[in-house]
Amino acid sequence: EIEEKIVHGDIKEIGDKMSEIHPKEIRKMRWDTAAGMILSQTIALFIVLTCAATLNKNGIFNIGSAQEAAKALEPLAGSMASLFFTIGIVGAGFLGVPVLAGSAAYALSETLGWREGLFHKFKEARGFYGIIIASTAIGLVINFIGINPIQALLYAAIVNGVVAVPLLVFIILLANKKEVMGTKTNRWISNLFGWLTFVLMLIAVIMMVAV
Repeated sequence: EIEEKIVHGDIKEIGDKMSEIHPKEIRKMRWDTAAGMILSQTIALFIVLTCAATLNKNGIFNIGSAQEAAKALEPLAGSMASLFFTIGIVGAGFLGVPVLAGSAAYALSETLGWREGLFHKFKEARGFYGIIIASTAIGLVINFIGINPIQALLYAAIVNGVVAVPLLVFIILLANKKEVMGTKTNRWISNLFGWLTFVLMLIAVIMMVAV
């Protein structure tokens, strides 16, 4: 959305001060976020149910490779399991790689003070595009140097879950600072669900470490 404003000439660069966001835009952001979260969690639920109906039912509790995962789906999908799984993996790759590589590029570029944004040409933001290229290349190389991608995904998810707990605290505190948010600080309902999420995630991390 910021890049759209730049393209339309509302601001010149990411980080430039913008005029106050209209309440209509905030409502659109809220609906967009809610729709995305509901859809993603619904998909996650069906992934869990599918695994329970196929893997767990057949006594498979550890998946070491994509090939094993495809084979484990045979009780549900039959001989087409490998094809369905391949289509799913390719689709997830097309969806996930640009998002993950792009978000890493934005985060590192902002941290290092580099010019960022897909609206820039390559020569205008070499560092930004370099991170995208490097991230994609690293993901590709992992398949050829003996690192188990399934285990890598598992460890990445664990790290993400642990790191998210303190980050959530900072986000909630920041969202309540009038010096930062002005009149758009969190409402009580947002704080309630925010702190509830923090407590549940903290309990989950403690249980993971303790068990």
